[in-house]
Amino acid sequence: MGSNSFLPLYVTNFFGTLNDNFLKTLASFTVIGWLSDERVKSLAMGVTAGALVLPYILCSPLADRLTAVLEKRRIVRFAKWAELPIMAVAITGFAMKSPWLVIGAILLMGLQSSLYSPAKYALVRDIGGEARISTGMGGMEGVSFLGVLMGTVVGAVVADRAGMETKYILLVAFATLGLLASYTIHAKEELNRSLHAINPIRYIARAYRMAGRYNGLNAVIFTLSVFWWGAAMLQMGLLVYGKAEAGLNLSDTGTGVLLCGAAVGIVAGQIVAGFVDRRRFLLGVTLLTGWIAAALLAVLYFAALSPRWFGVVLGLLAFDLGFFKLPLDAEIQKVVKGPKLNTMLSYFNQVSFLFMLAASGCYALVSWAFGPKAFLLLLALAFLVAPFLFVFSYRPVLLYVGRWVFAGRYRVEIDGLKSVAQDKPLLVLPNHPAMVDPMLVGVTFWKTPLKPLSDESFFHTGIVAPWVLKTLGAVAVPDLRKHRTAQGATIARGLGDIVKTTLEDGGNVIFYPSGHIQTESEHEDIGTRQLAYNMCGDLPEGVRVIGVRTRGLWGSIWSRKGRKTSPSFVPTFIKSVFLWFFWSPFVPRRRVTMHIEDLTDRVKEWSKLTRLEFNRKLEEWYNDK
Repeated sequence: MGSNSFLPLYVTNFFGTLNDNFLKTLASFTVIGWLSDERVKSLAMGVTAGALVLPYILCSPLADRLTAVLEKRRIVRFAKWAELPIMAVAITGFAMKSPWLVIGAILLMGLQSSLYSPAKYALVRDIGGEARISTGMGGMEGVSFLGVLMGTVVGAVVADRAGMETKYILLVAFATLGLLASYTIHAKEELNRSLHAINPIRYIARAYRMAGRYNGLNAVIFTLSVFWWGAAMLQMGLLVYGKAEAGLNLSDTGTGVLLCGAAVGIVAGQIVAGFVDRRRFLLGVTLLTGWIAAALLAVLYFAALSPRWFGVVLGLLAFDLGFFKLPLDAEIQKVVKGPKLNTMLSYFNQVSFLFMLAASGCYALVSWAFGPKAFLLLLALAFLVAPFLFVFSYRPVLLYVGRWVFAGRYRVEIDGLKSVAQDKPLLVLPNHPAMVDPMLVGVTFWKTPLKPLSDESFFHTGIVAPWVLKTLGAVAVPDLRKHRTAQGATIARGLGDIVKTTLEDGGNVIFYPSGHIQTESEHEDIGTRQLAYNMCGDLPEGVRVIGVRTRGLWGSIWSRKGRKTSPSFVPTFIKSVFLWFFWSPFVPRRRVTMHIEDLTDRVKEWSKLTRLEFNRKLEEWYNDK
């Protein structure tokens, strides 16, 4: 209960999500009971879910503004006080059997929750500091889903068996306990004095641009929003499919137990993932966890499962989704520092609840057209595609997955990487034996964001290459053989300024001094190229120059062995994919050696020589046997 304890925040968050979901579940079952037509029930489910999420879309900018004028703990307490009169509205709606008054109470509950959501999540860093973000987020998400679990189960059981007085007492009790817990939260808050527009359209546009300054952050937020889209649809779908005669044909209590299994799985998955994420790069397995989810959803759709086995598969799916979600949550807090975190959390709320609102419409449309089970197939397709798009949009994950892909074909032996000081700006100068070695070097330095220079032709070749280069933050290098104009020469000279500016700003740059792949076996020819010479003669303070010497790629389909020109990228890429699946598993992996060395002191001495002498010295190092 001290200043660095998450427990008070956890308890407050638990009772908030508990009451949200208790009210929503109670309202869903009660409103369904008031209606007779199955299609109208599905529409009512969509409207009820939409009432809870719409305030997040409209009021997230206001929630961000509140963190700039009030302490985050005060925002939480004000919100918990507001919960009591909202419960009075809900109780009145139940007593009068008014669907619209009950849905109005859910709308007010969504408004209350949306206004304090960024504050409560930003308190994770204020309480635990940078080092405990994964643990804090794992706990917050764990108790959130525990609240979802308890709210759903208690709501289902109470709707099925208890009298109205019990329902009223629980609504008030949960709100009161959350209010009391909010007064025990202690934190050393980081001040936020940034004021943003509260117009939701202007806000989301501005926040999108702000998130774009963090490489790949929008990809994280949109992928995480896909989870919430799926979770919302799954909850709506199971409430109807669990009770439908054409579905599992369960009672209210049985349907609640089914949802309980899903919530338990997500809680367990997120808690375990919170500890694993502190030691492993769990974000790197997003593709795997997403595709496992897609496979399990396909099983639920295509297999004729009894309620018991349906619940077992659903529990496995939920555990996997906990692993899918947690590292994405933690990444937002790891990437965004300072008061901007409040804005990014509000922006994430706005985006994720837009997705959840869309889920209400998607579920209503799909169930209306194809029946109460069709949502499972739609979810399977979503979790098949979204992780794939995420991998190609987020640099660390792209390179991490690349390590695994290349390990299936190449046995890379790395020497000297641990001796490189990667806490300083790096200028990485590799040799260039084949078209594939930039990818191998990139995945070797996957923890260090290297900004590559790449031939401009690759930015216009197919779909994959431009997408990857954009994700890596590559700079296009003009081919002066095609640009024999004053403008082309000006662009070429400007590359040095781009490299220098990036290094001065603390970034890391990788480029190839030769500018082309090797034309002879294990022989690097820099010729009269001048970029490496110019940069090493004018290095910004503190920059380290790292040499990379790669051997073993001559003779690869990516090399020039037996060719007069460099291999064409698209046909070679397609051929390499085919060989990776159907040939590589049955033959020894190609042995590749990669020697990495700090050349800073040497290149500074070499840069005092002429350009041709500098290039020869660098060639000698690359060609050293």
